Amino acid sequence: MTILVTGATGRIGRHLVDQLVRRDADLRVLTRDPAKTAFPAGVDVAQGDLLDIDAMRSAFSGVRTLFLLNAVTGDEFTQALITLNLAREAGVERVVYLSVFDADRAVNVPHFAVKYGAERMLAQMGFGATILRPTYFIDNEVMIRDVILDHGVYPMPIGSRGVAMVDTRDIAELAAIELMRRDRAPDGLPIETINVTGPDTLTGPQLAEIWAGLLGRPIVYGGDDPSGFEQTMAGFLPKWTAYEMRLMAERYVSDGMIPEPGDVARLTAMLGRPLHSYRDFAAGLVPKPPAALA
Repeated sequence: MTILVTGATGRIGRHLVDQLVRRDADLRVLTRDPAKTAFPAGVDVAQGDLLDIDAMRSAFSGVRTLFLLNAVTGDEFTQALITLNLAREAGVERVVYLSVFDADRAVNVPHFAVKYGAERMLAQMGFGATILRPTYFIDNEVMIRDVILDHGVYPMPIGSRGVAMVDTRDIAELAAIELMRRDRAPDGLPIETINVTGPDTLTGPQLAEIWAGLLGRPIVYGGDDPSGFEQTMAGFLPKWTAYEMRLMAERYVSDGMIPEPGDVARLTAMLGRPLHSYRDFAAGLVPKPPAALA
């Protein structure tokens, strides 16, 4: 009854491991370099990556349920397909897969289209799976914090349709709930797709307004043109990745990421608590004033 977690050292994976440990899961994690990360006691560590066939076959030994998370890379689709084939080979039929919101519609954005391809494979090969489709991660705002603080500009081209940004802690807890539900079910469960969103759908100007309120000074929205965003991303990412990020931003502007009716209520019921809000996360990024001298 072991659960195998891929992506265990990332932003979602670290929270997910903690959530599963709290639930007394029989847990194995996959990591390229176990020496770089300290996992909680009792967690079995498998060394390797998703394209290391021998390592993956070893990691799948004794596993019943898989959490599959692929990083956005040039070979993401190959990683997903190879991993699911190896899972099937090992007799693993229970999966929680981290996809992306509107994966079936945003087909021009490579990592959206890739995830929809993996969703189709899960269905066509008869896996029992929960497909989690999260929106834009609130945690991404850490990358633009200094631009907001130093230049008074909210730079992400979010647009005016609105994006219901989600906290990675909520994604991880929902993934843990679904992994435990599937792992402990006496029989396989059918495929279920869940939109994973935040509680508030916010536009670019509204996000700038939140920051202005938190900082007590004007913050302007940088606008909907994603070309500057692409150029900024190209300064520290491969150019193909920066271009892909631009395509994603264009989808924010044209379509937004707007929950379906009932999405937020469903997530709140699953968690048994409110979803983390954008305002609260942003407040945690605001510098604290220095303590007054006695």
